[in-house]
Amino acid sequence: MALDRTDVAKIAHLARLEVAEADLDHYAAELSNILTLVEQMNAVDTGGVEPMAHPLHMAQRLRPDAVTEADRREAFQAIAPATQDGLYLVPKVIE
Repeated sequence: MALDRTDVAKIAHLARLEVAEADLDHYAAELSNILTLVEQMNAVDTGGVEPMAHPLHMAQRLRPDAVTEADRREAFQAIAPATQDGLYLVPKVIE
């Protein structure tokens, strides 16, 4: 599929992109090359080819669920301006 400058100008307008008039021919050629490559890839029969990778067949590697830092809540709350029952008290900002 070959695109010309009017096609590129229309696509740019629909996408709300500003393309200089001098660049329309260049973009038309580049986009035509991309569409030609996509047509070539679509023409290849891949019916018997098993996918190399698929995200649904993969397992997430998990780290061990272990505590790595010491509990320093008391030290942090000791320097806070106001706390109550282990929570930080802050001024009301929404009325």
